[in-house]
Amino acid sequence: MATGVGDFEDPSAEVLTEAAAAFGMLASPARLHIVWALAHGESDVTGLAERVGGALPAVSQHLTKLKLAGLVRSRREGRRVVYLVDDPDVVTMVRWLVGQLSERARQPVPARRLRDLGA
Repeated sequence: MATGVGDFEDPSAEVLTEAAAAFGMLASPARLHIVWALAHGESDVTGLAERVGGALPAVSQHLTKLKLAGLVRSRREGRRVVYLVDDPDVVTMVRWLVGQLSERARQPVPARRLRDLGA
């Protein structure tokens, strides 16, 4: 049993390891962009490569890693393989984080600096 502070318990080592692995997969800008794109709708590798501006083999390799990590899955549609995010919580997390950072980037520089200074 994990000890905690206040009204919550610390997560187990297994949960922290799994979370770190998921964050590690998303630490690559290319993979994060792929998951971001898939969070807004499924796509085949060609469509993803066009959307994220990556080479087809590189996007395919990223998709393989994301599949092995359990963050995306695929299904066949005739001859095409279509990819989608496997976990709705990942969709929520990625949309929230990228949305927050995008909103922050749209703020005027002085406001960002004041906020970063704790003002």
